[in-house]
Amino acid sequence: MNKLDTLVDLIGRHAPADGTHETPLPGVKLIRASSPTMPMPVIYAPTLCLVAQGTKQAALGTTAYRYDPAHYLVASVELPVMGSVIEASAARPYLCLQLDLDSAELSDLAIRYPAPAKDEPASPAGLTLNRTTPPLLDAAIRLVGLLDTPHDIDALAPLTIREILYRLLTGTGSGVIRRMAQADSRLNRIARAIVWIRAHFRGPCRIEDAADVAGMSRSTFHLHFKAVTSMSPIEFRTHLRMQEARRLLMSDAVDAASAGFQVGYESPSQFSRDYARIFGMPPARHASQTRRQITPSMPDIRRPV
Repeated sequence: MNKLDTLVDLIGRHAPADGTHETPLPGVKLIRASSPTMPMPVIYAPTLCLVAQGTKQAALGTTAYRYDPAHYLVASVELPVMGSVIEASAARPYLCLQLDLDSAELSDLAIRYPAPAKDEPASPAGLTLNRTTPPLLDAAIRLVGLLDTPHDIDALAPLTIREILYRLLTGTGSGVIRRMAQADSRLNRIARAIVWIRAHFRGPCRIEDAADVAGMSRSTFHLHFKAVTSMSPIEFRTHLRMQEARRLLMSDAVDAASAGFQVGYESPSQFSRDYARIFGMPPARHASQTRRQITPSMPDIRRPV
């Protein structure tokens, strides 16, 4: 059994059913899907996604990121994406290890193992892909393997997670990881603004206020925000509003006008136009179609999903 097969076996045993599985390992989730999934809106928090089998796609704005066993994905800030499993089957399900990225731990490692001094380039994209290396795969196997010996988790999991963070910090994609570790990097200043926008997206959410949170002029803020998120601040706010509106339409079964009002729209027609632009169809029809896809045997029953 090669190393990748070992990780497939471990995740497969500890995530026996489709869905996202919490684990006793700090900040670690295991994900399984036995078939391709339709694109779903989701917020990616700062995280590492390491795929053992199958392929997933995350669409950020107009850019699509595909990650698979050969390439891991890092989300460096909170981002609204459309995620979908694109390669999976019952015989070969999509299997993924997801690890939350601890900025305090990264900062400590960055201080202990500094990179050669150089000028900070333009803000990196909020999603980045890098090639999965044997040392990173080894550490991931040992981390998930601790689920077979739970009495070892408290002692060994923090050390193994620290090793994984070290591999990210010293690997080919280390630039974005190091900027996550720098409290006043452009990336972290944009991250602070993103947190502020997420807290205020239902209101006017003035760009000047978000720029002040980032400590940048409006023009500089706009430039670096788009570099990180692939969207302007206004487009980013719109995506947050649409994701929340979709959640309301699906889980609370509210009508489109009420959903639009709850996420900050005064004009139902403007809400419908923005919703159709992002999801490809008007809100009521999109919610109805999604329910049919999720519960094909009960097309007229509304329920939380």
